[in-house]
Amino acid sequence: MTSEALLAYAHLLAILTMVVFLTSEAVLCRPEWMNASVVDRLARVDLIYGIAAGAVFATGLARVFLGAKGGAWYGSNWLLYVKFGLFVAVALLSILPTIRFIRWKRTLRATGALPGPDEVRATRRLVMVQAHLIPLIPLAAVFLARGFGAA
Repeated sequence: MTSEALLAYAHLLAILTMVVFLTSEAVLCRPEWMNASVVDRLARVDLIYGIAAGAVFATGLARVFLGAKGGAWYGSNWLLYVKFGLFVAVALLSILPTIRFIRWKRTLRATGALPGPDEVRATRRLVMVQAHLIPLIPLAAVFLARGFGAA
């Protein structure tokens, strides 16, 4: 019982951390606010976001395989695959912003140039798509936890 509660807590903590740092990216990634310190901060925030996403994945796996319900129970429910698919979609959408944040930081260090407003807007759009997909994951989770979608 205690281990199940701790697994749930670790998973929720990782999720909240991921959401906070994605929100920070969305707030910072605006053409009108772009300056050298924002470029540096975006790269740092994105790194923490990526680490938190990895923690979400690891704690999710731990809940599936070490949790009270077990892998067989989760594995037979199509909602688990919906959750996983949404998580993968968010992860794939995060690749381009990560690459851009790293490139912006390198360019800033090499030439002092900031990213153009159009590229910043396009990058923010990708961050916002992630932010709008993430709330669908716990929607699938609450139905999964209550046995909906079971075979």
